[in-house]
Amino acid sequence: MVVSPGYGQDTLASFMTQKDEMLFDHTYKPLVLNLSDNGSKYVRFLIWNQMWMRATENNPGTLGVDGLPQNSSTDIGIRRARFLAYAQVSPRFLILTHFGINNQTFTGGGVPGGGATGNPGNIPVTVNPETGTGSANGMSAKKPQMFFHDIWTEFNVTDELYIGSGLHYWNGISRMSSHSTLSFMAVDAPIFNWPLIELTDQFARQFGIYAKGQISKWDYRVSLNKPFSVGGGGSFDENRERPLAANVVNDNWASQGYIAYQFFEKENNKLPYFVGSYLGTKKVFNIGGGWHHHSKATTSKNSDGTINYHDIALLGFDAFLDLPLNAIKGTALTSYTVFYNYNFGPNYLRNIGIMNIGLGPGTTQNGPGNAQPTIGTGNIIYSQAGYLLPKSILGDYGRLQPFGALTYKDFEYFNSSSFQYDLGINYYINGHQAKITFQYSNRPLFENYLKSGSANEFILQTHLFL
Repeated sequence: MVVSPGYGQDTLASFMTQKDEMLFDHTYKPLVLNLSDNGSKYVRFLIWNQMWMRATENNPGTLGVDGLPQNSSTDIGIRRARFLAYAQVSPRFLILTHFGINNQTFTGGGVPGGGATGNPGNIPVTVNPETGTGSANGMSAKKPQMFFHDIWTEFNVTDELYIGSGLHYWNGISRMSSHSTLSFMAVDAPIFNWPLIELTDQFARQFGIYAKGQISKWDYRVSLNKPFSVGGGGSFDENRERPLAANVVNDNWASQGYIAYQFFEKENNKLPYFVGSYLGTKKVFNIGGGWHHHSKATTSKNSDGTINYHDIALLGFDAFLDLPLNAIKGTALTSYTVFYNYNFGPNYLRNIGIMNIGLGPGTTQNGPGNAQPTIGTGNIIYSQAGYLLPKSILGDYGRLQPFGALTYKDFEYFNSSSFQYDLGINYYINGHQAKITFQYSNRPLFENYLKSGSANEFILQTHLFL
């Protein structure tokens, strides 16, 4: 910087201080349009983007877009690009609209749908390994289709009871089943927290009528939903002589709910999105439990071809702690643990790979790319913890939060259970509104119904929201 001769040392110091204040002033007014003079009626807008840059150790047998074996891959894509608006048009009425895209890569546009399997855009390109040529199969990576995530209306009956309807996110089962995508502590959710994802729901939402509220220290949400009608039915495994359940088309209603007791501070439940980490701004300790039940939603076959119907019965029990440790240093501890008991019918299993760019069938039971057994009949335990380091480490440049997560899965489909883990660090430039996350993840590989090894993935995420 060139300083004119008229500047004295004090003036220069004052100028530099003002410059630094401008440089690190992250404050802003929320995007709010007031509909009344006192601000009690308003429209609030939220916009957020999450970009992923990855280096992935592919599952054995994965093919690249050229049809050749590909042991590893690197890519960049859009994990989420969303727009949400909600309007408090009266003390008794609220409307919400939320739309956007997810999971756009250079091979797939992340479109919703997926037919009988419900898996959207998992294999957007078909490759001929002999010629190396590919076809798009009607799906394109470019110009993905935006769709509604939430669209619902709500009425205030009393201070303890609100009733709403529409395509909603007031989910049951667990806290993480209604998690906000704005405040993850890990780079993302483990996905099995949304056990119906893109099958009988639309990106973790279903049509339904819900009731929610808080009574003393109890927080509750319950709903009666009409799940999306998806599925081709189950089968019988001749090799293992056992039935295999899968979703079947039906029009039965489903019930779900989640109830939590708040020991310390109460959380805001104006919107359904639970916070992942308060970064020391609140003292919260909650324990909760929930369910989802959908009758005759899957089928399987016996050896003689007769069909059996099964209910989807899902349970979750969890505990969440966000504890400020030292007010002067600004340190805080965040911890979450959940136990899931999932019953979709005998030997039900779904493999999922987030933003999976791997092609081909693969040579393990995981499939190609970064896919892994994610959701199925059995038990899952998931636990994560993070520590917000003292603010003196980076000063005005932000905060750091190392974290780790451990997952235990015991699916009926396999003959062995598995552990996997994630390690990472958040760099909060401006809290959850501007952060960069780096995470290393290790996932299990399965062959012959046993865990045979593991594979790795590195993710760097940039996250901004207004």
